Amino acid sequence: MILIVNKYLLSNKFRGISLWPFVIIRDKKDARDLVLLNHERIHLKQQLELFIIPFYGWYLTEFIIRYFQTRDFKRAYRNISFEREAYVNESNLKYCISRKRWNFTEYLNLKNKEN
Repeated sequence: MILIVNKYLLSNKFRGISLWPFVIIRDKKDARDLVLLNHERIHLKQQLELFIIPFYGWYLTEFIIRYFQTRDFKRAYRNISFEREAYVNESNLKYCISRKRWNFTEYLNLKNKEN
């Protein structure tokens, strides 16, 4: 993980984003936020297992599907399987060590909806 701090690369709505192998955060203080960094580290794992470029295609496709289901930008974003996995497990700082490959697929079904 290569950490970049730059408030101009992200909108005010986001504190961080993972673009393999980089994690870009808006504020220097977030470099000490272990939960935020773990959330982004989970995304790096997801990106690697999907060979990076297909991850972004899947992410965008799933966002569009979720948007049509919810008609709400924030709910669509929070219900993307990659985000659901990351939000549910971000506080478990050992999650990336024990995480099973392709575990985000467990979060595809909205019947197990967290948000």
